[in-house]
Amino acid sequence: MNDKLGISLIILGMSLFSIQDVTIKILAEDGSLLQILVMRGVIGTAFISAFLYISGRPIKFTTAYPLLTSIRATLFFFGFMSFYIALSLMPIAEATALFFVSPFFITILSKIFLGNDVGWYRIAAILTGFIGTFLIVKPSTGNFQWAYILPLLTALSYSISMILAKYTREKDTVFQQTIHMYIASIICGTLTLIMASVMGWSFDGVQGLEYVFRPWVFDDLIVLLAVIMISMVATIGTLCLISAYRISQPPVIAPFEYTMLVISISIGLLFFGEVPDIYSVLGMLIIVASGLFIFVREQVRGIPLAIKIRMR
Repeated sequence: MNDKLGISLIILGMSLFSIQDVTIKILAEDGSLLQILVMRGVIGTAFISAFLYISGRPIKFTTAYPLLTSIRATLFFFGFMSFYIALSLMPIAEATALFFVSPFFITILSKIFLGNDVGWYRIAAILTGFIGTFLIVKPSTGNFQWAYILPLLTALSYSISMILAKYTREKDTVFQQTIHMYIASIICGTLTLIMASVMGWSFDGVQGLEYVFRPWVFDDLIVLLAVIMISMVATIGTLCLISAYRISQPPVIAPFEYTMLVISISIGLLFFGEVPDIYSVLGMLIIVASGLFIFVREQVRGIPLAIKIRMR
C-alpha cells in the first residue's frame, strides 16, 4: 500500500475532472455537448484499451451482466449529461456541491437494495446533508432555478449506477466497467442525435438543451482541440482514481475526493467571477461534513464502500 501516492493521485484526478468541467462550461457558448460526450467515449475507449495493452492486462469489452450493465451505463450517461447541462446554467461550485449528495443516496439505496444496516447516526447525517442542499437550492426564495435540480438528478442516477456496479463487479473488472461507460457514451449520444434529427427537434434559444443538440463543430480548430482535451483529461482522471484505489487504503484516500469542491470554488471565482453567497457556502460545508461523517461511520462499523471509484 502506498497511501501518499494514492492521495496524490486522488487530488490529481479531482483536479483533472475540474479542468474537464470548466472546459465543458466554457464550450456551452459554441460547442455541442453530444459531440463532447461521443468523442470522449471514443477517445476514452481507445485510451483505456491502450493502457490495458501496455500494462499486459486483458482487454475485454463484454459483460457477464448485459441487462444490468446496459441500465447502469445508460443511467451514467444521461445522469452526467444532466450535470454538464447544469454547468452551463449555474455556478460550477454549487453544481459540484449538489452532486456530492450522492453518498446520501447511495446509503439510502444500499439499505433498500443491498440490505445494509443504516443506523440513526447516518440517518441524521443524511437529513442534515439535505438541509445543506436546501440552503444551496433555496426552493422557497425567488432565487430558485430549475437547473439546480439537474445535479441532484445526476447524484441519484450516479448512485443507482454504483449500486448496480456492486452487483456487476463480481465478474466484470473495474476496467470493463469503465469501458462500458465510454461505450454507452458513444451509443447513447449517437442514438440521441439520430432521434433528434429524425424527429426534427429544434432547441434554438432553449437554455441548456441548445447546448446538447447544437450542430457538431469540425471547422473551429480551438473548439475541436478543446473537445479532444476534455476526452483525454477525463480518461486520465479516471485512470488516476482507479490507480489510487488499487494502491491505497480507501478509508485513507476517499475523503480527499472532496478537494474537488475547493478546486471548483477556486475555478468558479477565477474564470467566471462566481462568488457563492453565505447560504451556499454554509450548505456546501454541511454537505461535506455530513458526507464525511457517513464515510467515517461506515468504516467504524466495517461496512464496505458501495463502490471504490467515483468515475466522471
